[in-house]
Amino acid sequence: MSEEQERPRKQPIPALLARERVLLAASDEARELYSQSAYGVILEDGKLQLSLQEGLYLQEKGRITIHDGKNKPITFEAYLRKARKVEPNFWVRYAIFKDMRNRGYVVKTALKFGADFRVYDRGIKPGEDHARWVVYPVHEGEQLTWYEFAAKNRVAHSTKKRLMIGIVDDEGDVTYYEIRWVRP
Repeated sequence: MSEEQERPRKQPIPALLARERVLLAASDEARELYSQSAYGVILEDGKLQLSLQEGLYLQEKGRITIHDGKNKPITFEAYLRKARKVEPNFWVRYAIFKDMRNRGYVVKTALKFGADFRVYDRGIKPGEDHARWVVYPVHEGEQLTWYEFAAKNRVAHSTKKRLMIGIVDDEGDVTYYEIRWVRP
């Protein structure tokens, strides 16, 4: 028997969708998601607050079950509809988040840096070291002007991070481009 089969499967943690975030009650299981895997932020009352991307990812992985305000479970499709109302670009952002998390990176929001995400090297948690990249998700059909590109590159450079553009195609596959400053 493999180690995976020997360990009892943990019950999914109940969570509440509260418009632009997902909340988990203060519990050992919620604190474990935060401390071991760097999901969300712990609020003053001990609850764990997840981003919309973190919530959907953890639901897909079977780690949490998301409910609405009436304690009804929310399906994947219903969650997507609600998330798109809050973030029109949700699916593209989620494709990047999911891909990076599946590759073992810690992904956090980067609004204060003027980017969508900040990404930490594998094995590094926020607070232990700085993020290596700021990531901008883009759908393959979108156009990015040189002005927009230069602005994104300048933000990354001024925050001492590398710029990464994640391009998502219609199937949800992601291609990454890392941009660095070079002095001739």
